[in-house]
Amino acid sequence: MKTVFRHTAIALGIALAAAGAQAQLLQKPALDAIAAEAVKAPATFAQFLQNAAKQDTRLAPAVQRYTQGELLQGDDLANVARLLGLYTRLTQEHQVLSSISQMVALPTVRDPKVPPHESPAIIDFGRMVEKMAQDFGLQYRNVDNRIFEVTLPGKGTEEFGILTHADVVPVVPAEWVVDGQQLDPFKVTRVGDKLYGRGTIDDKGSIATVLYAMKAVKQSQLPLQRSIRLMIETTEETGGDAMKYYRDKTKLPDYNIVLDSKYPAVVAEKGTGAIKASFADVKTDPQQPAITAMAGAASANAIAQTATATIEAGNAAALAAVAQKLQAAKEGFVASNQQFGKFSVDLVSSANKIDIKVTGTSAHGSRPEEGVNPVPRLALLLQSALMPAQGQPLVQQNQYSEAVRYINGVFGMDYFGKGLNVAYADDFMGPLTISPNLIKPGNGQLEVTANARMPRGKSPEQLKAEVEKGIANWSAATKVPVKIDYSQGNWMARDPKGAWLSTLLNIFGDTTGLDAKPVPTAGSTTAKLMPNAINFGPAMPGKKYTAHNALEYKEVPDLQADMQMFTEMLVRIGNLQQMQ
Repeated sequence: MKTVFRHTAIALGIALAAAGAQAQLLQKPALDAIAAEAVKAPATFAQFLQNAAKQDTRLAPAVQRYTQGELLQGDDLANVARLLGLYTRLTQEHQVLSSISQMVALPTVRDPKVPPHESPAIIDFGRMVEKMAQDFGLQYRNVDNRIFEVTLPGKGTEEFGILTHADVVPVVPAEWVVDGQQLDPFKVTRVGDKLYGRGTIDDKGSIATVLYAMKAVKQSQLPLQRSIRLMIETTEETGGDAMKYYRDKTKLPDYNIVLDSKYPAVVAEKGTGAIKASFADVKTDPQQPAITAMAGAASANAIAQTATATIEAGNAAALAAVAQKLQAAKEGFVASNQQFGKFSVDLVSSANKIDIKVTGTSAHGSRPEEGVNPVPRLALLLQSALMPAQGQPLVQQNQYSEAVRYINGVFGMDYFGKGLNVAYADDFMGPLTISPNLIKPGNGQLEVTANARMPRGKSPEQLKAEVEKGIANWSAATKVPVKIDYSQGNWMARDPKGAWLSTLLNIFGDTTGLDAKPVPTAGSTTAKLMPNAINFGPAMPGKKYTAHNALEYKEVPDLQADMQMFTEMLVRIGNLQQMQ
């Protein structure tokens, strides 16, 4: 007997369904009332259901059928799934938090010297997931340390996929300070309702949560008409090589849900690009002032918290003149540029060097509007104070000074591509953004990498050609030689219709009481590598997305909502008569 649900097709920007269509489903007020009564959750799910049925008599028929082992249908199955989610949230929080802590403690940052599938941290992560799968009665498969696969079998031949990733972006340890307390990025530290740690929101929190949701569904013995395949990627932050490897060896599910972006449900993603500009090393006179070091974000896909530069010289008098000039310019520079976002400048001088630090606000590389990028502010301070358009520069010309001129001339404070005359926007997906983030010396050159996020409206080839032409024109006009290596991924837009999407939106709307409609994201995930893939969480609307931030954190109330929604999702999507 097939489970039947009532669904309404969704169009962009249209509400989930007519109010009467979901009249029998429990919504947030009723769920909150049940949760408030369950101060100490019963030992078993069956007992929890019995108590809920006493509190809300509409549930009695469904609870009775579940208790008697009968097959549930429609709203009855949806309500029991919803209550299973609530029960999981109330009983499994401690276990989920413990698993997240163990996962965060594994520093799954890509080491350029070691292939990810040979990384000890990645291998240990796979072993941890294998142990959890075995303990939860789930099937486990390790695909050559590229993908860790966990399956909850259903009755039919169909399956749907859930995609997450175990790798994380690098950290700048000195930036992990909260209220004067130095934090370990690879140790979960709870401050109030915030769980600080690299990976807590991107993506280890989701991995732990969905594994416990799978455990809950397994133990509930609720029916699944299709299997659930969890795929844990290991290279998402650095290009998705593992998923490409996996696709060549394994047939992907026809429909997939990705837990790596935001709610309510993401149906469109911008394309990610990396514009790498290289400047050849230039030998300078060690006695005279020169910029000898610069640093920004730890990765190209993050807006830095701090950007730093060092100026050195053997000639103390010459260096003192530079320090005096910077100190004189500092106060006015900060005051005149605060309209673009608050930041600060710190100067520390010694006998033979000056250290300059600009502190802004970190953000995900896809959301520069949520941060204050210190990299272009550092470049503008250095050029305006030490490299005037008229007169003698106070620092020698080298790769760093030319990178400063490049950042100012090509990007400046703008992150919409206006300096290159490539700005455009899509009505649904938003504007193109380009932010210079990563400054990396080595191999006889200095690299400055800007993170680009392109919406619908242009092809990658068209944007690439326009950007390269704009940089070439700037290079010719300023006589600053620069080598450009630009890779640009494409945008993605899914057809926002179908039972699986309407189900996800209903789960989110009824659980949170928030507006539930399809949304775009500036982020780019491996959903692009999957057929029919939609992102579902974990970032809540109206809140800053802290992935890739200097201080990444996950809020405990949001984690609790994930636990509730992921569990319900598995049952309801697993029993849809048709996905589309």
